[in-house]
Amino acid sequence: MTLNKNEIWDWVKTIAIAILLAFAVRVIFLTPIEVKGQSMEPTLQENERMIVTKVGQPKRFDIIVFHSPVEDKDYIKRVIGLPGDRIEYIEDVLYINGKAYDEPYLEDSKKSLAFGWLTGTFTLKDTPVNSDVVPEGHLFVLGDNRRHSKDSRSFGAVPFESIIGTTKVIFYPLDEMKILGN
Repeated sequence: MTLNKNEIWDWVKTIAIAILLAFAVRVIFLTPIEVKGQSMEPTLQENERMIVTKVGQPKRFDIIVFHSPVEDKDYIKRVIGLPGDRIEYIEDVLYINGKAYDEPYLEDSKKSLAFGWLTGTFTLKDTPVNSDVVPEGHLFVLGDNRRHSKDSRSFGAVPFESIIGTTKVIFYPLDEMKILGN
């Protein structure tokens, strides 16, 4: 079977369009990321690979990826506070605008503590946010491994323009593949 010039040109166009579409999806909508560090344990483990979705606004308790304000790398953390929220922790209980919230993703970590609190007690005034509420255009984020996480308690609120996207899908290692809930 031989191909004529028109058939070859059709194949070249088809392959070029497929490559262009794959590139556009990766750059505009989705991108893979590898978990580095232990700040999101036990929810996320070092070297797991995830898909980051670059569309939509993050919601409370979503896991986001953003450019670090203090280092030349990307961080993965959980959204705790949205713009205008009053955030307070009292003896490991999260209060948002005066209402207590459960954090089921922290239960195992709290149970395994030999002593003390996982998150402790603080308000936004006790952090570099230094305000009563999360500033407009920013998010307050924390790592799930609260005792070993660089997060908004150390570098302040994260501006929306630093956010790469949200992530819920672990695709590697294959035996750990799953969709995360809040």
